[in-house]
Amino acid sequence: MRGAAASSPGGARTSTSARWRQLIIGIICMSMIANLQYGWTLFVIPINDKYQWGRASIQVAFTIFVLTETWLVPVEGYLVDRFGPGPVTVMAGLLVALSWALNSVADSLFLLYLAAALAGIGAGGVYGTCIGQALKWFPDRRGLAAGLTAMGFGAGSALTVIPIAAMIKSNGYQATFLYFGLAQGLVVFVLGWFLRKPVPGDIAPREAGATHAQRDYTPLQMAATPVFWIMYAMFVLVAAGGLMATAQLAPIAQDFQIADVPVSLLGLTLPALTFALSIDRVLNGVTRPFFGWVSDRLGRENTMFIAFLLEATGILMLSHFGHSPVAFVLLTGLVFFAWGEIYSLFPATCGDTFGSKFATANAGVLYTAKGTASLLVPLASVVSTSTGGWQTIFVTASVMNFIAALAALLVLKPLRAGMRKS
Repeated sequence: MRGAAASSPGGARTSTSARWRQLIIGIICMSMIANLQYGWTLFVIPINDKYQWGRASIQVAFTIFVLTETWLVPVEGYLVDRFGPGPVTVMAGLLVALSWALNSVADSLFLLYLAAALAGIGAGGVYGTCIGQALKWFPDRRGLAAGLTAMGFGAGSALTVIPIAAMIKSNGYQATFLYFGLAQGLVVFVLGWFLRKPVPGDIAPREAGATHAQRDYTPLQMAATPVFWIMYAMFVLVAAGGLMATAQLAPIAQDFQIADVPVSLLGLTLPALTFALSIDRVLNGVTRPFFGWVSDRLGRENTMFIAFLLEATGILMLSHFGHSPVAFVLLTGLVFFAWGEIYSLFPATCGDTFGSKFATANAGVLYTAKGTASLLVPLASVVSTSTGGWQTIFVTASVMNFIAALAALLVLKPLRAGMRKS
């Protein structure tokens, strides 16, 4: 019976509620690393004002963060499979704290880049572990579980955007880096001790048998299939536009000359940029379990088509109407809502296709697509400077999402159907 106690081989009685406890711990850990990515945009201008290194040079740190956060996840996934999720997450918490502490004293680009690399390793350890946990503990609800876990990363900074912005203004960005970094790292360090992988008896047979894969693929076997590379290419196409918006939202608002213009919505009045960041974080989190839940019912590829097409439309509308403060807030919300679901849809699809046994490592390999996409973030700054605006970037990102939407239905769906029949 669902929710009832079950006996493990060792005689201990475990409850299926254990998986919900593991999921909640993962969500909290993910929320503690969210600011490493989503809070970064608030620091770019203050850092440049102090050292005059240039936006493009400073944004290289963001690219380094994303690269180390993503491309090392397969290694961290291997460590999780070998040593368990706890030790990896505990060490990651230490790196999370150390990285922002180093940012607080960084007086050179070298130190800024080093801190970004440490932050990426720490964040990747947490992200890869917690997503892998969701896929393994919830084979019957992968879309929802991966979405809820990814929601922690997407919306985890929502409650801290305003405090961070206020602290930067009152105490400076360096003190903000230090205090928030230590607090976030400490929470991950403590909770990491409570993470564990499922053992026989934790998951009811009906739930364990819900996986769609007919066999378990190793990472190397997965990489030998066309389905993996189609998914990888689609991930890169969609992730690139969202990462550009994540890293460049503050500079875009400043260039549009609306960053500090008051906007009144939902009974609140805030500067346009602060309002956009707050709403974006919430919607970027909510979309992950929402579209994950939808995909559990409508199918992965059908849901991808809907979401990616919505993202393409939102980006295009932002390029045309984003100079209006109210439109900027609303349309950036739409863009983030239609983007964040990739972090639930792709892991769930990966688990469905390639099995549960190597789910952490396999999802980590696929997640490196985010790192590949991050290489375009500094290029966006260069292009915007050389063209005198963001129009080219917006149009390109919109087209990339449209291509991914079509690929979901016309390429990925028939290929996956063929794998199930073979």
